[in-house]
Amino acid sequence: MPSPQEKRKFPWAVAKARGILYNKGYPRKIGREETLMYHFFAMLSRMKYINRWGLMRNTRSENICEHSLEVALVAHALATLGNQKFGKHYDPERAAMLAVLHDASEIITGDMPTPVKYHSEEIRRAYSEVEDLAVEHLVKMLPEELRPQYRELMTMTGEQDGELRPLVKAADRISAVIKCVEERRSGNWDFSQAEQTITKSIKDMKLPEADYFMEEFLPSYGLTIEEQDYTREAGLKFSESSQLVFSKVLK
Repeated sequence: MPSPQEKRKFPWAVAKARGILYNKGYPRKIGREETLMYHFFAMLSRMKYINRWGLMRNTRSENICEHSLEVALVAHALATLGNQKFGKHYDPERAAMLAVLHDASEIITGDMPTPVKYHSEEIRRAYSEVEDLAVEHLVKMLPEELRPQYRELMTMTGEQDGELRPLVKAADRISAVIKCVEERRSGNWDFSQAEQTITKSIKDMKLPEADYFMEEFLPSYGLTIEEQDYTREAGLKFSESSQLVFSKVLK
């Protein structure tokens, strides 16, 4: 049992005495009962502090939290397109969840620039090992009964994840192209070569869902809100007074 002196150092000494590691959760008091506190979701919330595109001049920084949301939206769209237009039987919700967590390990590793990550097979293999360790470290911050499900999501090793993995990869690249388009629209040409390279890599994947998205949805990212004219395109009708207010807001 921990001594009174150790208890004053709570939770570290108590956790150590009871064999509870920091990354597995440590004890805390709630009323008269002692329970465990887990860090997994609090750690995920730190995704917003990890910026991408570290080697590039950015007119607007992008963190992995907002990137992951965009990848999830696009991955869901690709899976839905596959089902509706190309006779596939994807699970769009599963694709979106895989995308949400696809970069979670970077909370620990940080975002490694693509030219560095793929400079050589040796570096890629070493970084892959680090990513695996980071995932396992995060997973151990969950209660044991939740670990298999989240480990499966973060490593994309579920029964149906094999067919979804290319969609998430394509969505990841499409999100990168969107970033390039936004930077170009802001007058930053530092991303022009990256835009060409990533666009080619998407075409080389030969995924009809990704090709469809690039042809039908991507061009709109290069337009202003006035050019998108979303009220007219959506067929929305407003009263004359509402139109007057709305036009003033857009000016």
